[in-house]
Amino acid sequence: SSTSTWRLCASSAAVSRLTTRCSSATIATTSRINKNLPNKNILTLHLRHFSNDGCQNQQHDTYEQGHYYPGPKQQRPKRIILVRHGQSLGNVDETTYTHTADWRIPLSDLGRIQARDAGRRLHALIQNEKYFVYHSPYARTTETMEIIKKELDSEYCIGVRSEPRIVEQQFGNFQIYDDVQESRDERRKFGRFFFRFPNGEAGMDVFNRVTSFISTIFRDTHYMNVEGISMDELNIVVVTHGLTLRLFLMRWLQISVDEFEEMYNPDNGFLAVMERQTSKCGSKQWYKLTQESADHLRIKQRTVDPLLFDDVKDDDTK
Repeated sequence: SSTSTWRLCASSAAVSRLTTRCSSATIATTSRINKNLPNKNILTLHLRHFSNDGCQNQQHDTYEQGHYYPGPKQQRPKRIILVRHGQSLGNVDETTYTHTADWRIPLSDLGRIQARDAGRRLHALIQNEKYFVYHSPYARTTETMEIIKKELDSEYCIGVRSEPRIVEQQFGNFQIYDDVQESRDERRKFGRFFFRFPNGEAGMDVFNRVTSFISTIFRDTHYMNVEGISMDELNIVVVTHGLTLRLFLMRWLQISVDEFEEMYNPDNGFLAVMERQTSKCGSKQWYKLTQESADHLRIKQRTVDPLLFDDVKDDDTK
């Protein structure tokens, strides 16, 4: 297997064989003196990085005469595309929630058309590139996903996964319509993020669910990369709900609570597209919401790395 190289100032007796055990990996190393270097005290260590399941880590770092040169970080997918489900019967008539469980409410006829159109727009965007789909297990999002998939080339599908962490906010007991309407009126007054529905969730709870889900995206795409799937042609598609979509972007783009409260709910079948950006030196990758998506949601355009927690300047892109 391929190796990365560390160069350290050391004598030939400094290291003969070193095994370092970490909480997440075991790094096996072998060493030798690099005979081609003028300084015979520079030791070259060939390291193989392994995860717990034996998969080789893709990052390659170099140490030479006390200087550290970080290798490229984990490669990230070309796009992350968030899709709001098509119109549901609950969107047409809110009394539907009083006699049908929220997660069982299907699409309306118009919602199926919106899902089909979303699939066609998605196909025009990704064309013959690979894609992996996460979807909320609710009936309306599952149906939207199935209709979208019919518009895409199945041979490029890496996989589909039902993901409970991206379901709709839990609004409590829908059976009493007047109580639900009263709670929604209170939420408009006090804000969507912190207001908690009786026996339900606050927007902050959904935010926490989404934060955990984002970590899963990074882990899954890392394993895909290890398996040889090129990140340069991989699209992550997330079929979810309006509020969950906005909270996903709030978390990823580090949008403030005040900005979140001003954000518009996306139309049914809308695609919010985040495109990967790369720094000039190639050592950083992050995502930027397309201008069309930012305009639709009425949010300020920004480019933020969710792992580094710092703003990335546009002039750092190529």
